[in-house]
Amino acid sequence: MTTDSWLQKRPLGKTGLEVTPICFGATALGNMPATYGYSVGLDQALDVIRAIFTGIGPVNFLDTAAEYGNGESERRIGLVIRELGGLPPGFVLSTKADRDSETQDFSAAQMRRSVESSLEKLGLEQIQLLYLHDPEYGNLDEIMGKGGAVEELLRCKEEGLIAHLGIAGGPIDVMTRFVEMGVFEAAISHNRYTLLNTEADPFWDTCAKYGVACVNAAPYGSGILVKGPSNYPRYRYQPAPPELLKRAFQVEEVCKKYGVTMAAAALQFSLRDPRLTATIVGVAEKDHLEETLKLAQEQIPPELWQELGVETR
Repeated sequence: MTTDSWLQKRPLGKTGLEVTPICFGATALGNMPATYGYSVGLDQALDVIRAIFTGIGPVNFLDTAAEYGNGESERRIGLVIRELGGLPPGFVLSTKADRDSETQDFSAAQMRRSVESSLEKLGLEQIQLLYLHDPEYGNLDEIMGKGGAVEELLRCKEEGLIAHLGIAGGPIDVMTRFVEMGVFEAAISHNRYTLLNTEADPFWDTCAKYGVACVNAAPYGSGILVKGPSNYPRYRYQPAPPELLKRAFQVEEVCKKYGVTMAAAALQFSLRDPRLTATIVGVAEKDHLEETLKLAQEQIPPELWQELGVETR
């Protein structure tokens, strides 16, 4: 990875879209204090979204989901889109179709409702990129089968409500099954390809085999690789297991040895993998935008990667 390669847009698989290697994530912008431990008010969120859309650095990629803040993330993004008179030219916005949060309904009808609700909240006629979100919480055979969620989303695509369809979820075995269907154009894996956990490594190769764009989310493991294992001994928003904590302390020690910010190493671990089209970094404040860009540019000596046992691709 050259010093400025993180600036350069690249093709998002076969979609025809071009995106920057950094994608800002809008989960916290939906105000989710139960998940993050802090609130994000409306004015603060709108300021962040305006800054993203009007050019904080080169980033042209923003990701959200129907479920974030029970739709509040999309609603807030939609307010700014309307304020600007539409999505800025060249910008790529992705969202996700979600199950019903109360009934866990993953039916075709629920997917249709989710898509239509997202379009209304965002104020758009078409969603550029929509992911089927967290299918591991439903019956996979029903979701993938005739008359199921996937079939309905493909119908939405045929109708022009969706331009491109992706899959986003957790367990790698589940995600692999969906990619192997051959109907998805992009895939998000979260919290499973970091300096502490690389279980998604073979998944990226599967995506490449099927021509699916790879998007890696949560490179900081929900915060442990930013705040440090002593201050935040959690991973995926849960108490971190002992072996993972041990690895986190090792990473922290190596970063101190080379004078490197642990967050920079965590982010660049993802950015430097040529298989990944983009890395999603969650933001909640305007300062987070500039901080992310600085972390992407921080100089990291090759010796650090060698000492951490990170493969050079």
